[in-house]
Amino acid sequence: MLNISNNSILDKVNTKQLKSFQKNNLLRANRMFSIWLVVLLIAILISFFLPWTQNIQMKGKVTTLLPEQRPQDVNSAIAGRIEKWYVREGDLVQKGDTIAFLSEVKAEYFDPKLLERASNQIAAKQGSMDSYQQKANALDNQISALRLELEFKKKQLQNKIQQAEFKQQSQQAALNQAEVDSEIAAFQYRRTDTLYQKGIKSLSDLENKRLKMQSTNAKLITTKNKLQESGNDLSIAQLALQTIDNEYNNKIAKSQSDKFSTLSAQFEAEGTLNKLQNQYANYDQRNNMYYIIAPQSGYITKTMKSGIGEMIKEGDKIVTIVPYVRDLAVEMYVRPMDLPLMNTGQEVRLVFDGWQAFIISGWSKFSFGTYSGEVVAIDNIPNANSMYRILIKSNQPDLPFPELLRVGAGVQGIALMKDVPVWYELWRQLNGFPPDFYENDIKKNESKFKPPVKSVAK
Repeated sequence: MLNISNNSILDKVNTKQLKSFQKNNLLRANRMFSIWLVVLLIAILISFFLPWTQNIQMKGKVTTLLPEQRPQDVNSAIAGRIEKWYVREGDLVQKGDTIAFLSEVKAEYFDPKLLERASNQIAAKQGSMDSYQQKANALDNQISALRLELEFKKKQLQNKIQQAEFKQQSQQAALNQAEVDSEIAAFQYRRTDTLYQKGIKSLSDLENKRLKMQSTNAKLITTKNKLQESGNDLSIAQLALQTIDNEYNNKIAKSQSDKFSTLSAQFEAEGTLNKLQNQYANYDQRNNMYYIIAPQSGYITKTMKSGIGEMIKEGDKIVTIVPYVRDLAVEMYVRPMDLPLMNTGQEVRLVFDGWQAFIISGWSKFSFGTYSGEVVAIDNIPNANSMYRILIKSNQPDLPFPELLRVGAGVQGIALMKDVPVWYELWRQLNGFPPDFYENDIKKNESKFKPPVKSVAK
């Protein structure tokens, strides 16, 4: 019958002689279960005090350390029509290899002798500039000749003035002499007339004296006229000396005006020449742009345009090139709360998609298949998802990133922080606190917070 009573008969029956009681005895199993339970609890309590490495887990993708090593789109600098392809997807091209050939589609560039005609225009304009320069030189010579002629004319007039002054002085002396001669002749005539009245002198003597007096008077008048004429010549020479500067300055000013007009035309021709030379250089460069050239060595991964005869516009993408020589890196994104804890040079453990790994985030030494890296750059501006990008490179030369990695592959990262007990980490996770942070070079028992200053990798 079932033992459902509170009264026990174990003290009245010798259970050691009964095998059924021995097989149904649960005291030993209960004791072992209790022991295991106690051991498990002790192990859990001990594990709470084990060291645990705090970490920040992130996700990202594989990229390259240098911008020029990342996938690059090859664009067309000019509009055109595809005439021939020289590559196909998956081909390895070297820098300078031809990818495709384009033909012209704009009417202003259809002339097959466009460069030759542009060169002729440049030569003609250069000849025009040379002619203007020669004309300007001739006007300079003319201006110099006018200045020399002005100096010569001024000296000539000064000499003429000096001669007129000398002549005037001579005429003045002759006038003085004629006045004296006239006075003497008049006195002799009067004296002879008196003597003639007294009958001392004859009539012929009187007439001779009268003739001499009239002759001296005529000479006096002639001398006065000559003196007046020399005075007029002196005034004319002085006036010519005063007006010669204005006359020649007008001629020089006109020559200078012609010279400046010539120089203005020359400068205008020079500007037109520069414009033609610039146009010729543009034509020459455009001829070189009909061939789409690989800007760097790499693999052709994707063609945006296809077929023959397809029209493309300026700046349209033609193909994508992935460089085969590259320094792999990892870009990851962290939350704004974790950003102040990140620093350049900080170690990060990486797990790449497709590479097997055994991860224990808190005990990184026991993880398998992870790769070590260090932070080299941290962005100061968040992306559209309010996440901050950090750039990580390998810091173990003996264990670099796998060679078979491709740009764009997924990566999981674990940024290692401070070593704390397990119970503290559980408490932090339950409260949603950020990981503790410290620097390796701070003094013992002294905490120091790192300001969020970011740097750009060089």
